[in-house]
Amino acid sequence: MQDTHAWSGRFSEPVSELVKKYTASVGFDYRLAPFDIDGSLAHAAMLHRAGVLSDDDLSAIRRGMAEILDDIRAGRFEWRLDLEDVHMNIERRLTDKIGDAGKRLHTGRSRNDQVATDIRLWLRDQIDLIGGLVGELQTALLDLAEQHAETAMPGFTHLQVAQPVTFGHHLLAYVEMLARDAERLADCRKRVNRLPLGAAALAGTTYPIDRHYTAELLGFDDVCQNSLDAVSDRDFAIEFCAAASLVMTHLSRLSEELVLWMSPSVGFIDIADRFCTGSSIMPQKKNPDVPELVRGKSGRVSGHLVGLLMLMKSQPLAYNKDNQEDKEPLFDTADTLVDTLRIYADMMRGITVKPAAMRRAVLQGFATATDLADYLVKKGLPFRDSHEVVARAVRHAEQRGVDLADLPLADLQSFSPLVAEDIYAVLTPEGSLAQRDHVGGTAPNQVRAQIARWRSR
Repeated sequence: MQDTHAWSGRFSEPVSELVKKYTASVGFDYRLAPFDIDGSLAHAAMLHRAGVLSDDDLSAIRRGMAEILDDIRAGRFEWRLDLEDVHMNIERRLTDKIGDAGKRLHTGRSRNDQVATDIRLWLRDQIDLIGGLVGELQTALLDLAEQHAETAMPGFTHLQVAQPVTFGHHLLAYVEMLARDAERLADCRKRVNRLPLGAAALAGTTYPIDRHYTAELLGFDDVCQNSLDAVSDRDFAIEFCAAASLVMTHLSRLSEELVLWMSPSVGFIDIADRFCTGSSIMPQKKNPDVPELVRGKSGRVSGHLVGLLMLMKSQPLAYNKDNQEDKEPLFDTADTLVDTLRIYADMMRGITVKPAAMRRAVLQGFATATDLADYLVKKGLPFRDSHEVVARAVRHAEQRGVDLADLPLADLQSFSPLVAEDIYAVLTPEGSLAQRDHVGGTAPNQVRAQIARWRSR
């Protein structure tokens, strides 16, 4: 059988079937098809403007591509393994439809700059989608935070009770993390949005192309300035995977907390049944599968980042076949992040908070000890002395099996004569929260102010 590759004229024997399967990418890069067609139409328009394509050629290309896109969307397009990739599959179908005009489309470009352009078009689209999904998750977190702007819970360090915070304040920490994630993605998009097309195989082309016109048609901000760099580097994909890994890391941290909070021994929250599963042997079980799986998938995304770094680390200029391996990890990273953000926003709306359990936990760990220390400092005692006084008071309360707020005034005054009746307004969780009334603090009115600021954005 005659070899069907675009480059087969150079070879004396056809490629083996095993090599075809091993080197073909059409099994996964077919998803680039709409972007490949967009890039080809812009390239054709530029060639026509430069006088390389006739009016009839351009018209035929546009008509043929429209039919091919319809076939792809309808599932009628037959993807052929022997044509290697999405680009050759579409080009061959176009040529079959419109003849020589289809063969002229590839003038002045290579699959090297073609695929680099397609990936950037696809990734730009994904970044825009992900940015919107990050915003949806932030909104879900804000809605829940607003409902619990006054709900006291223990804040932890080292997973030990530290100081009282509000549940709303705790959730706002993740809103902040996601905001930085969105900033990183938006910044990454600037470097994604540069056009490689026109670099051809590696050295540019002898045809009178206008790369800035092509960039304008495709919505790119600029063109890649060096042809070698344009076709060979994938740092924009690595940067996206790094940003995606940070999003998943933040969601993994929240997932760990959701799992802990849902445990019956903690009991701070319940997650709606639709996000949980049962046990095949233990009928009482309700397992938080979604947050657990998010924890697991965060490792998968971080692994893709490392994989792409290893892919690029030893490549000489310019393009190498190694770069075919960029797509699967990049596609899976974007897919995983999109799915995770979608399900997470829905899951946060399906969380039931248990304020009484949270408040009981605050009272178990002497969470207002720092407030007592601050109280004594404001009365004139040096902080280090105050720290020592409160440590002895905590030990005394622990021996009696009560919280600091439950100690009689005389007991507290035995540790420092500076203590007065007003100490009890300080030692309650609500009193502790109210005192942290500054930008970034956990006081309920500050939480509401932060929520209002976020909503105004």
